[in-house]
Amino acid sequence: MAAELPVKEPEFVTTVPPGRPRPAITLVVVLLAFLTVPMSISGAAVALPGISEDLHTAGAPLQWVMNAYNLTFASFTLVSGSAADLVGRRRAFVVGGGVFAVGSLAASAAPNIVLLDIARALSGIGAAGVFASGGAILATTFDGAARTRAFAALGSAAGLGLAVGPTLSGWLVGGVGWRATFGLHAAILAVALAGAGYVAESRAEHRPRLDVSGAVIFVAGLGTLVLGSVQGPEWGWGSPGALALLVAGVGLLVVFVVLQARSATPLLDLTLVKNRRFLALCMVPVVSTFGFVTLLTYLPTYFVGASGFSPQRAGTVLLLMTAPVLLAPPLAGGLVNRGVSARVVITISLVMFAGGNAWLTVIASSSSVAVIAGPLLLTGLGAGLSFGVGDGAAMSLVDSHQAGMATGFLNTMRIGSEAIVIAVYGAVLVSLISTRVGSQGLAARVAAGDLTGGDSGTLADGFTHALHVALGATAAVCTLGAVVIAAALAPPRRRVSATSSPPKDPQLPTTVA
Repeated sequence: MAAELPVKEPEFVTTVPPGRPRPAITLVVVLLAFLTVPMSISGAAVALPGISEDLHTAGAPLQWVMNAYNLTFASFTLVSGSAADLVGRRRAFVVGGGVFAVGSLAASAAPNIVLLDIARALSGIGAAGVFASGGAILATTFDGAARTRAFAALGSAAGLGLAVGPTLSGWLVGGVGWRATFGLHAAILAVALAGAGYVAESRAEHRPRLDVSGAVIFVAGLGTLVLGSVQGPEWGWGSPGALALLVAGVGLLVVFVVLQARSATPLLDLTLVKNRRFLALCMVPVVSTFGFVTLLTYLPTYFVGASGFSPQRAGTVLLLMTAPVLLAPPLAGGLVNRGVSARVVITISLVMFAGGNAWLTVIASSSSVAVIAGPLLLTGLGAGLSFGVGDGAAMSLVDSHQAGMATGFLNTMRIGSEAIVIAVYGAVLVSLISTRVGSQGLAARVAAGDLTGGDSGTLADGFTHALHVALGATAAVCTLGAVVIAAALAPPRRRVSATSSPPKDPQLPTTVA
């Protein structure tokens, strides 16, 4: 048998304040931040009606409360990760958290919608720094089974933020107003930053400078692509404006890849992307966006509009899907630490997305909760199994000096896919509804939960038909994703002699030579 290659020494510098118990505090600090960032996504959506009434705004300016955050979050995550490797992961975390907190405070005090949208864009930039450096901090603080547990806890924290965001925001909006929602996000981040002094600093030694030109081109390219995806449903996908943005975005990203291949200090080391197992693990959150995040976004609208649920009841029913996201990550991490292949756990989770979306096609406007409980639970369990385990497995395949770059790329795939897929999913729903109701404008209102423009039964049936088609297509995408990712995560084939045993599927969360 071939001799094992020696494990490389991590190429990073770590400084720890003497006598301070960093690992436990480090985990709490990062978990608090990862709780808050997704909470700011799901919670802000509930605040939109209150913002609309208070600031006397509607339509596109109001939607940019969400879009501005998602746009900058997606665009700056890779840049933040690479910068963290250079200047220090703790420093990048603190700066990102500070920018997020300042943006949230500014949002809570914004006197008009323009300043609110700008504040939300600022918060998105800070969120990018938090997500890119937070995962890198855990990857360089923990090893082996402890790393698996830490990333499983990270998955639970992110799931908790998504799940409780709408509930907390609803309480705050109903009790003291929408401004308190953004104030709460700033307060939680401030608590996390108070413990940042106990976090070890680490940075790569051999990255002398940041690829500024690459950063500018990447931010412009991805930002333009996301902007085109967001505006496509409103302007029309075939409109000159939308087409120009989409083509320009793709073109800039192609230029970025070409420049990175020639750069001595690339913003994104393309050897990461060429690692099929790492790239496959980065595709897991993309499939999760199709199978889970789309439902988290559009099911409440269906419940309120087509089924006639109150917002409170819709949120309660949605707990059937979000609660497993809180409980399953530790279970998945425990399975991996007991010898179950991470590849098996991740593949099962993606199959659950496919099964849950296909099963949910039983939904109708008159469906009881019992009818849809099964598919919601199955989908939520699939999300919980993949959250955390996939990230931990991806980071185990990366040298420590690239931890920030790797987490930046991983979360760029996650946030970028969410911004693009959610916009496209909504446009597909509107298009399908319009074939039943005969009007694009009316279809847009129906997809937003407003069924007052015609016969409510006919409109509800049109919404249900559109949702069924979208669910079936999503199930097919998730099935394909499960097959492709499982194949890419398979161990490399080796020639086996007659006297040796066949190669085993190695556990992904291990140190890689």
